[in-house]
Amino acid sequence: MNSPYQSPDRSTFKRDLADLEARFEDLQPELELVVRDPALGLKGYVVVWSTLNAVGGPLGRCGKGGTRITPSLSLQEVRMLARTQSLKNAAAGLPLGGAKSGLAADPRSAGFETLYRRFVRLVAPALRQNGGPWGGFGFDLGADPIHAEWACDELNSTSCFTGKPVSQGGTDYDAEGIAGLGVVVAATTLLKYQQRPVDSTHCAVQGLGAMGAAVCHYASQEGMEVRFIADPRVGGCWRLESALTGELRDAVIHGHFEKARSLLELGPHLRMDLDDVLTQQVEVLFPCAVQYVIREENVDQVSARAVVEGANNPLTPEARTRLYERGVTVIPDIIANPGGAIAAFVELTSKIGNEENIRTRAKVEEAKEFTRHKVAANVREVLALADAVGVDPVQAAFYLAYCRVFGEVEQG
Repeated sequence: MNSPYQSPDRSTFKRDLADLEARFEDLQPELELVVRDPALGLKGYVVVWSTLNAVGGPLGRCGKGGTRITPSLSLQEVRMLARTQSLKNAAAGLPLGGAKSGLAADPRSAGFETLYRRFVRLVAPALRQNGGPWGGFGFDLGADPIHAEWACDELNSTSCFTGKPVSQGGTDYDAEGIAGLGVVVAATTLLKYQQRPVDSTHCAVQGLGAMGAAVCHYASQEGMEVRFIADPRVGGCWRLESALTGELRDAVIHGHFEKARSLLELGPHLRMDLDDVLTQQVEVLFPCAVQYVIREENVDQVSARAVVEGANNPLTPEARTRLYERGVTVIPDIIANPGGAIAAFVELTSKIGNEENIRTRAKVEEAKEFTRHKVAANVREVLALADAVGVDPVQAAFYLAYCRVFGEVEQG
């Protein structure tokens, strides 16, 4: 098998990619745990999909991913999430396998704390700190910062949950917007690779949740000009009269949607239809909302020179291919937005003590710096491979990820 470092010719690359895809499709979960408490009506899951790329790493064969909490959650859904996380963690160049956990419940229901704490107890034997292959709880749909407090209290350990606040030895992942930082690093690395300026680069951000808000924050810090923003909570898509700055920027990045909308409506900004954000002539489009917003029906209306994916799978595979054929560079989510996994890895491996982190936020800065380094290195490697072989950067990204899943290239 060739590795990205050997720059295979195009036909060899295509053959190897197909072989790697088939091997990945043939994988089965390394661990599946289903727990129940009939008295509480509890059903929960842990799935570790693959830890092949974690062999020889500092955590051993450990898999990591967040904890999803929805009433309709099923084992099949958690399997799918763990499988995807295996690919994302490997693509990020982390010696960390992929896993997910979940609880079938409504986190807003009465008595949820009792349910959650019982779930924590039931799945604890699978935790790495107890000799298991699973790196612990984290944030996903339905999660709330209070859950970290409950889990750490229940198990008398701060290493059982990642994404924690600094007060619990964490990296303040959500508050710091570390995933959004990685997405912006992916964009600036692409611009530099293509010898295009970063300063004053016009961009559009779809979705102003945690990811989109962080992208607005860090893009502005890098000197990029956010000229279009879109979210139903601010009343649609807005073409900004000038770069996102000042009071409006602060309202956007802190999620103060009513204030942001009021400031936008004061003008001189122009309101547009919500989906118009996807079709603007900008240098970089950041889709940061939900999956498959760019698909066959609208892909030919995309006018950006590059698309850097902030959401999970915001483009269909067909749309990614079509944009490549039109000369639009796409940096896929598995390369652009692994900030959550990186922050989790730092929490699990950092030598910085909790007291020092509380005093100096040193672990937060460690996670940010690791994110900058990993994402930039991976984007450069993907683009170099794509150019050398003459393929879509998305194909190069998945090739790199598959190789790392199977340990066929060293971690970046």
